Amino acid sequence: MAKLELVRNIGIVAHIDAGKTTVTERFLYYSGRIHRMGEVHDGQAQMDWMPQEQERGITITAAATTLEWGTPAHELHLIDTPGHVDFTIEVERSLRVLDGVVTVFCSVGGVEPQSETVWRQAEKFHVPRIAFVNKLDRVGADPDSVITEIHERLGATAAPVQIPIGLEDHFDGVVDLLQMEAITWASSSDEPKRGPIPEQLVEAAKAARERLVEIVADVDDNIANKFLAEEPVSAEEIAAALRAGCIANKIVPVLLGAALRNRGIQPLLDAVIAYLPSPLECPPAVGHDPHDGSRLERPPKPKAPFSALAFKVQMEQGRKVVYLRVYSGRLEPGHEVYNPRVGKKEKVARLFKVHANRRERIQQAGPGDIVAAMGLKLAGTGDTLCDSTAQIMYEPIDSYEPVISRAIEPRTLAEKEKLDFGLAKIVEEDPTFVVSEDEETGQTLIRGMGELHLDIIVDRLLREYNVDARVGKPQVVYRETVLASAEAEHVFERQLEEEQLFGQARVKVEPLERGSGMQYVDGIAASDSPPPAAFVTAAMEGLKEASFAGVHSGFPLVDVKATLLSIATRDEARNPVAFKVAAGEAFRRACREAKPALLEPIMAVEVVVPEEFMGEVLGDLSQRGGDIEEVGFRGQQRLLRAKVPMRQMFGYSTRVRSLSQGRANFTMRFDSFDAAGAGS
Repeated sequence: MAKLELVRNIGIVAHIDAGKTTVTERFLYYSGRIHRMGEVHDGQAQMDWMPQEQERGITITAAATTLEWGTPAHELHLIDTPGHVDFTIEVERSLRVLDGVVTVFCSVGGVEPQSETVWRQAEKFHVPRIAFVNKLDRVGADPDSVITEIHERLGATAAPVQIPIGLEDHFDGVVDLLQMEAITWASSSDEPKRGPIPEQLVEAAKAARERLVEIVADVDDNIANKFLAEEPVSAEEIAAALRAGCIANKIVPVLLGAALRNRGIQPLLDAVIAYLPSPLECPPAVGHDPHDGSRLERPPKPKAPFSALAFKVQMEQGRKVVYLRVYSGRLEPGHEVYNPRVGKKEKVARLFKVHANRRERIQQAGPGDIVAAMGLKLAGTGDTLCDSTAQIMYEPIDSYEPVISRAIEPRTLAEKEKLDFGLAKIVEEDPTFVVSEDEETGQTLIRGMGELHLDIIVDRLLREYNVDARVGKPQVVYRETVLASAEAEHVFERQLEEEQLFGQARVKVEPLERGSGMQYVDGIAASDSPPPAAFVTAAMEGLKEASFAGVHSGFPLVDVKATLLSIATRDEARNPVAFKVAAGEAFRRACREAKPALLEPIMAVEVVVPEEFMGEVLGDLSQRGGDIEEVGFRGQQRLLRAKVPMRQMFGYSTRVRSLSQGRANFTMRFDSFDAAGAGS
């Protein structure tokens, strides 16, 4: 095991096609982990190991690896994440266990929609970030504009530690503003050369260093005093302030490069070690006692009680592999671990260090390690594993609501069992994938985050589980709500052979703001003579169960406040089931009176299109019921932002390409649920 201060747990995150996997590939090559670089567009990248990734040239699943860099050698546990919005859960669960992140931005595209999404996800978990502005060799590269967008759109204090030497075809290297040296890459050599700053950039470099000192002065009083006194500030002082500011999430160091041309990678690896924290510099892992809910901490020490978070489940040839981030204590093959969610112990059979889809057996794991374990049959995504004598439960990983569904069936009845088996395995892997059965038609429905998500799953069923399945056309997953307030009462009365059932309940429903979810309020808890608690509990359960299917079209209800106003009892009828039924029916009656409405998923769509095709694309979005929010520029191209109902976006990829002769690009992500038919 490496010493903890020499460990870095990092992720690479970005918008699709910003160059994450290419950066990761260069990390592996220059660290000596691999001896030949593979390219994403050739389907040869080490971290894109799934056939679907190699064919499409995109990352679908988060892939982990370990490499070494620096003197003394630092151990980097690295996770390469997807950029496509359909696979955003992979980013979410990776960021949950990482200590630092390299966010890659395209120097032409700037802060794109998914860049913003992954940035907010990193903010949610307080993960320190450094930024890498990639593709400085592309036509239209503008790193200054990207740095401005990081500040304006992401609200971050960007601290450029380099300026470029040339741009586009003339991008040859960078100026290191700490050491005030030029770092250049000759076309025939991968190794960077350090030398004097080109004469034409000396003044620009001095001004940029002055700005850098001014930025770090905000987080370091010593540098602030020197800055005000106009005294020189050393490179070591700036580096220490950058590190402290980055770990405290007050500063984002920004580096530059062109990963495809192997430029800027070694300084970026140096920056990972210099600015991102080791597990020792992160706050202790915080959880709660599963019995009484009290707050607990686990320091990253081998002698502390064992605790880890299962952040990813993967099926390999039918066998379950669980990825763990160890926070405290040690874990060895054969050890028993306790899962507080299910209240059971299970034994770890084997432990592995991971490199994409290849594994290397290890005999122990300690604090800060990211490893794969086999033998854990009960563990799922977000589960805590701990010592049974010192139990702790960490915050689970949030999932996302699926927004699209399809019917699926095997081509022959003989394959039904294989289909069910394959779907069950994929559900266990992917928290955003849901399988259900339509009660009316008996069809099996699969739900996911987008068309690509479901396409990949159908492809995996064929390749991994040998199931040739037919799928129906995509269907939108709707929700329901109410637009007004209403009250209703219901009396449930039944005479059984040996028992009389009686329950009376009055319920009020009110609309809430979009995105509020459901609220269930016990409105009789504070009364002078409250009824028996068991009756109230049963009535509240009835409210919750009734909200699973709305009165408009049977879709789940959202953004509704349901208040139990009163229940009435009889001495001879004391069965709680009656109150559950009465409250549920009173809730449904109130919903019918409260103007029930259908909500549909609205997508945030962003299209980048050449000027000459903007009119056609804009007109097409309007025809689809899109609410155009912005018409601007991104480099030399036009940028369109709109909110469009998801039902109108099926097949849009083909349409926008035909309208622009294949020159437009678009991204789409779920934004919110809103009234069906609004704006369309």
